[in-house]
Amino acid sequence: MEGTALTLMTWALIRSEYHVADFGYFAGLLALAVVQAELSRTVERLRVRIAGAPHINMTSVWTFGGVLVLPTGLAALLAVLVYGHLWLRVWRGMSQRPTYRVIYSAAAVVLSTLVSGACAGGRFETGLAGSALIIAAAVAYTVTNAGIIAVSVRLHTGARSARALFGGVDDNLLEFATLVLGGMTALGLVYEPFLVPLVLLPVQVLHRSVLVRQLEVAARIDGKTGVLNAHAWHELTQREFAEAAGAQDTFGVLMLDLDHFKRVNDTYGHLAGDAVLKAVATTISEQVRDYDSVGRFGGEEFVVLLPRAAEDDVLVVAERIRRAVQELVVDVPGAEGTRRVRGLSASIGVAMYPVAGRAVDRLLHVADSALYQAKHTGRNQVVSMAVAA
Repeated sequence: MEGTALTLMTWALIRSEYHVADFGYFAGLLALAVVQAELSRTVERLRVRIAGAPHINMTSVWTFGGVLVLPTGLAALLAVLVYGHLWLRVWRGMSQRPTYRVIYSAAAVVLSTLVSGACAGGRFETGLAGSALIIAAAVAYTVTNAGIIAVSVRLHTGARSARALFGGVDDNLLEFATLVLGGMTALGLVYEPFLVPLVLLPVQVLHRSVLVRQLEVAARIDGKTGVLNAHAWHELTQREFAEAAGAQDTFGVLMLDLDHFKRVNDTYGHLAGDAVLKAVATTISEQVRDYDSVGRFGGEEFVVLLPRAAEDDVLVVAERIRRAVQELVVDVPGAEGTRRVRGLSASIGVAMYPVAGRAVDRLLHVADSALYQAKHTGRNQVVSMAVAA
């Protein structure tokens, strides 16, 4: 990937035609990118720590603006310099942004600028035709970058869900917003260059707003597993109760407990146990729908809310989760190198609304009773107690 990006960028730099104004635009965009990065160093570092990877930053404002006003080669070089400055001043030393990952991300952006630059012709144009080219360039930029990152995530983590590969709605809206600001920056450079520094204000506000949103989300997420914490899951289930009562819907609650989890901690260590919990949480999330809710109830117990589902469908999902956990193989770090944890299993209790209860606590009590029965009648099975005793 890096070799391809470097080769194509070099070729584009050699083949491009340059005008004096191009170097002014280049210097202006680079200066704005540096100033913005310096002003938001603390915010960016906090966002990276909270979000982990992949992480959407504000660089598209400057790199996409470069696509619209610069020759393609210069736009690609701008991306390299912007990422180089971010690594030197913001990301260096952060475990969430190791050097190899920054280089790969920079290569992805370089390729995105080259592809989108080919669509936009490397020159900013006005009128209907120019607007169509800008839209085409934005689409090409987004698709290329998202595709490259998705391949990396798939190969690195094995994730398959669209959310894991391409990010959530908020992530994509943020990327779209930076592209819009990039288009506005390009317009300003061509027509009102002295007003372009004002773009820094909305970029800074957007950056801080995204941090606030990330902090709100982080407060609802279990730190070890990445799923909802017990309080957030309980609140969400309360809202589902209200909606289901009004629409006379049914929904299911699963309570899942890993069998003999203490053996994992005793055999491999507590850090390995944490890795197993995270892998199980990811596995559960991959077996349910996007609008289902997975939470960590405590210890090695998880809960799943399945709205707008009949009992037969809920049992199918529960069985699918049980099989997925049974087939799970987790690589865990150890003093003697990486070891593999196999032979996991889970007992699952099922409770249905409204027959098992019309309050959250009652439904959880029934699901817990079903889980208790699964534990004491052989483990590694699904038990449903659809009707409250």
